[in-house]
Amino acid sequence: MALPIRPVPARSAVLSLLLGCHPPALPVRDIVSAMELLGISETTTRVAVSRMVAAGDLVGDGGEYALGKRLLERQRRQDAAVEPATRAWDGSWEVVVVTATRRPAADRAALRAELTALRLAELREGVWMRPANLDRQPPAHDRKTRVLVARPVDDPAGLAEELWDLPAWAADGRELLATAARVDDPADRFAVMAATVRHLLTDPVLPPELLPGDWPGPRLREIYAGYREELSALLPTTSHGRTAGPASTRRIPTPPAPPSTASRRHTSKETT
Repeated sequence: MALPIRPVPARSAVLSLLLGCHPPALPVRDIVSAMELLGISETTTRVAVSRMVAAGDLVGDGGEYALGKRLLERQRRQDAAVEPATRAWDGSWEVVVVTATRRPAADRAALRAELTALRLAELREGVWMRPANLDRQPPAHDRKTRVLVARPVDDPAGLAEELWDLPAWAADGRELLATAARVDDPADRFAVMAATVRHLLTDPVLPPELLPGDWPGPRLREIYAGYREELSALLPTTSHGRTAGPASTRRIPTPPAPPSTASRRHTSKETT
């Protein structure tokens, strides 16, 4: 069953354009031209940009607009979702144990969001883990947590299935692929790619040996890469006073993805 297509609002479309640019800044004329490709009028685009500046999402300087500071980390996470850096897996797992107690609800929620963004999943209250196959330094520890490296003595694939609802993620991914195959309208394709990026943000990026067969993650990234190449030919050709590079070197709009948590078999607990 193909997923319903939900139009991308002007604010989200503008945000996606800048999230996909490196550096994340464009002249307003280029933003307007890109939005017109998606059926968004110049007036609507300019209103959206003004409101984003007022909210601190964008900063303006001489007719050029850039992402605000608080959105730069979101851009980094989104880049990592589309092109995750992995390494050969040696069977070890990252484990983060939350040791702090009696923390305010806001602190618990912030730590939960941080650990989820690191693609860790909660085995039980206060114990978060994942296979150590991401090409990164281990999560930083502080007075709230302890970070360990461990190896399960039993079936690691079974542990992965306990931590993440892999069949549900795969089913949603296949629905996205089916929807992407049937749409042609530029605005509809943009909306489907927006949903694709949101879904990729929740991909646990597990080693192949822990994944079920026909995992749609690589195919979703493949169709998004093809979309970027397709869209690069339609977007404005200048920014920052220079000609944009070819699709292989120029980053083109990455549809927006708000922070979300990966699907897990267990309901998240209020305490961490």
